[in-house]
Amino acid sequence: MNNFRGGFNGFGGANLQNLMRQAQKMQQDMEKAKEELVNTDFIGTSGGGMVQITLTGDKRAKKVEIKPEVVDPDDVEMLEDLIQSAINDAVEKITKAEQEKLPSLPQGL
Repeated sequence: MNNFRGGFNGFGGANLQNLMRQAQKMQQDMEKAKEELVNTDFIGTSGGGMVQITLTGDKRAKKVEIKPEVVDPDDVEMLEDLIQSAINDAVEKITKAEQEKLPSLPQGL
């Protein structure tokens, strides 16, 4: 007697095809979400808006804006700190957007 009608343990060809279609759709949705993220600008700020850094969703610098009043030749270290803080702010925003748009997938998919 053959107990494997329709596939392995009841996992028939139609079910396997459905699973494959779902996986392909999930992959397409992920690619679309990634593309949307890459094409989105994220602005990090520091010093109450005195420094603004714009990064693309793939974490590439696009624009740096520094208000003239924050530039003090005797305190370059403060400006460096403000730039670093604005970059970190933008990266945190990108990371949060990635977590919201790109669902966690099981390993191996």
